[in-house]
Amino acid sequence: MNFRIHSLLYFGIGIAFIALETIGTVYSGILVKALIIPILIWMYLRFIKGEGNRFHRMIIAALVFSWIGDITLQLVQFREYFFLIGLGSFLMAQLIYMIAFFSTRGANIIYKRLYLVFPMVLYCGLILMVLWDGLGDMLIPVTVYCIVILAMVLGAVNRKYKVNTQSFQLVLFGAILFVLSDSMIALNKFVQPFELARVAIMFSYITAQYLIAIGCLRQYNLTLKK
Repeated sequence: MNFRIHSLLYFGIGIAFIALETIGTVYSGILVKALIIPILIWMYLRFIKGEGNRFHRMIIAALVFSWIGDITLQLVQFREYFFLIGLGSFLMAQLIYMIAFFSTRGANIIYKRLYLVFPMVLYCGLILMVLWDGLGDMLIPVTVYCIVILAMVLGAVNRKYKVNTQSFQLVLFGAILFVLSDSMIALNKFVQPFELARVAIMFSYITAQYLIAIGCLRQYNLTLKK
């Protein structure tokens, strides 16, 4: 199965979930959502061709924690405590992504250009200000998650001169989409539900994970046959 078919399968399953979510189908929606990230993991493993290194193992681990987060967040409709489990799972995923990005060999531009940190700090402060009144007991967990995911974006920025341009751009755009997706989750849950929230959240999320994964494959110039 080639790269194009893998990609179509991944997005096809993601779109099928969005459709099921839109019409309010609960159990089949959970089942289909549980297939999204495993398809991406399968795709990733096929293209590293059994030559996985520490970096690839970290990316796979981040995807596994994302998969756990996907399932548990889908179960929030039955028990609210699943939100904390999902948040914790995605926190682990973001930590692993961050470590993987920062540990890539090469010059670390963040340490020399601290002004690059400012947009992330500003965004974190602004989103927490917007969420503040609705967070309640979730203030600390959400604040920690906000800091970690923005540190993950800084890790993506820090790859600037460590990897080829395509890998850098794919991972960075994916990381930014991840932040936007999670921001929409927070706004929808803690501030004000908005129309088509789930569609926007899921489409940005599945695109983010795809771009990060493909960008990480491109880091080692792996051939992705069309």
